[in-house]
Amino acid sequence: MNDNTQHHAPIRSVSVVVPVFNSEATLKELDKRLKTTLSGYIEEFEVILVNDGSRDSSWKVITDLAGQNGNVHGINLMHNYGQHNALLAGIERARYESIITIDDDLQHPPEEIPKLLEKLGEGFDVVYGKEINRIHNTWRNLGSKILKGSVRIVLGAKIAEQSSAFRAFRSKMRRGFRNFSDAILDLDVLLSWSAASVTNVPVQHHDRQVGESGYTLRKLLRLAFFMLTGYSTLPLRIASSAGLLTSLFGIGMFFYVVIRRLLQTSYVPGFAFLAAEIALFAGLQLFAIGIIGEYIARLHFRTMGKPTYVIRETAGNLGDIESESSGQE
Repeated sequence: MNDNTQHHAPIRSVSVVVPVFNSEATLKELDKRLKTTLSGYIEEFEVILVNDGSRDSSWKVITDLAGQNGNVHGINLMHNYGQHNALLAGIERARYESIITIDDDLQHPPEEIPKLLEKLGEGFDVVYGKEINRIHNTWRNLGSKILKGSVRIVLGAKIAEQSSAFRAFRSKMRRGFRNFSDAILDLDVLLSWSAASVTNVPVQHHDRQVGESGYTLRKLLRLAFFMLTGYSTLPLRIASSAGLLTSLFGIGMFFYVVIRRLLQTSYVPGFAFLAAEIALFAGLQLFAIGIIGEYIARLHFRTMGKPTYVIRETAGNLGDIESESSGQE
C-alpha cells in the first residue's frame, strides 16, 4: 500500500455506521452530536445504528431515534456477533459515497469527522483517525498491542500503525469483499484487499464516561489469534519450524546416545532423560496438530455456511425485514 492520491474531490454524502452494544446511555448524545457536526458540513448523510445483541434498552432508543429522524436507520441483529460483523451489516446497506465507522461510547468525538472526510477528499481510499492520547486501562492497552502485532503480521507494519475503529473510506471499497462469507472477520483486512492509498489524521480520544468496554484482555487475545489463523499462515510456519527443529534435536540426541554407548560400555540412558525427550516431542506434535486443526475448523465453518450475521428487524428507511443473513449487494 502507498499514500499516493489520485484525485481531489470534496465528499458530498456520508453514511455513518455505528456498532451498538449496551449503549442506551450514550446513543441520544451521539446522534445529536453527529447531526450537529454533519448538518453544516455535508450535503447528505445518514446514521446506521447496528444493535449487536445489547442486553439493555439500546434497540428501543434506536427505534425512537429512527422514528424522530429520517436520517437515522436501525439494524437489530439476532444476537451478539462482534463489532466487525455488526459494522459489516451496516456497511453493506450504506447508501452514500463515503462511509464513516465510529464507536458508540463517544471516546472518538463526532466533531473530528470533518478531519477524516477532508483527508478522504484528497483522494485517499481509507483514512484512519489516529488517537493523540489513547485512554485505556493497562490490560486493555496490553491486549491492544498484541492485537496490533497480529494486524502488523497480516497487513504489514505501515497500515497496522494507522488502523483504528474510527475510519473513513469510500463505499466502492466494498467491491473488494463483496463475496466474503466467513463468520469471523476483520474490517481492516477486508479494506486492505481493495484500498490502494491509506493514511491517517490525528484525532482526540476521550475517556469513557458511561459503561465499560466490551473488549477485555481475553477477548482481544482471542481476536488476535483469530486474525493470525484467519488471514495468515504464520502459525503453520511456526509449527513446521518447531517440528523441524525438534526433529534435528531428536537426531542429535540419537547420535549422542549411540556414540556414548559405543564409547562407554557401562553407559545406560536415564529414564528421566528419555521421558523428558518423549514429552517434548509429544507436546510439539500436539501443538502442530492443534494449529492445523484450527485451520481445518475455519474451513469447516466456511463450508457449512455459518452466516456473518443475521438481522432480526430494522428501523427507519431500511425497511422492515423479518430475517436476513449476510448477503451480496
